[in-house]
Amino acid sequence: MRFNYTTLETCHTATGIVLVIDVLRAFSTAAYAFSRGAKEIRLVSTVEEALELKSKIPNAKAMGEVGGLPPAGFDFGNSPTRILEHDLKGITLIQRTGAGTQGAVRSVHAEVMFATSFVVAQATMDHVLRLHPEEVTFVVTGGADNAEDLACAEFLEKQLTGQTVDTEDLIRRVVQSRDAFQHMNDHPQFPRSDLEFCTRINAFDFAMPIERKNGFLIMQAINLKPGT
Repeated sequence: MRFNYTTLETCHTATGIVLVIDVLRAFSTAAYAFSRGAKEIRLVSTVEEALELKSKIPNAKAMGEVGGLPPAGFDFGNSPTRILEHDLKGITLIQRTGAGTQGAVRSVHAEVMFATSFVVAQATMDHVLRLHPEEVTFVVTGGADNAEDLACAEFLEKQLTGQTVDTEDLIRRVVQSRDAFQHMNDHPQFPRSDLEFCTRINAFDFAMPIERKNGFLIMQAINLKPGT
């Protein structure tokens, strides 16, 4: 199995199976939103798209950030801690973030695409292995020097190829990363507890495939059926 590493600047070249990674925090927050009952998450690039789509879909809410903070008109920010405070049963979420959703939007040539982070790592790998891929591309949405997304990509690569993984080292890389620093002061939109939630490896047994439907990017939480 071959592995490619891309960023927001190069993911438009990715084909085949593409895993879009955002550990802190978009695709960790998305997983926790699904755990609270969200029906689906539609991924967009801009605040304007999010608000327009929210206005057109019944029972929809906007979730995400600009500069880490929820823009005006958004119902939720980008925090797992905060999203867990809400009952999202049956709700369609529109997600816009500066890294994760941009990676999905820009991966225009992906044939199969998953949003992923540590909390859905094993389920994502299970789905990928079912496809018997010769090649997998990781989109490190935080950039080529992003410690937490690179740690997740390396974890997935090692697990997919049966290598031993030091999970304590991976968690340490996340909590000592550049993006983790803003959580140290426990700001309401950057609670310290987010770091714990985002490093709960395999917290959920679902993967988050992203499909293109009628011009939209739609993410859902999907479990593998026993025996498949």
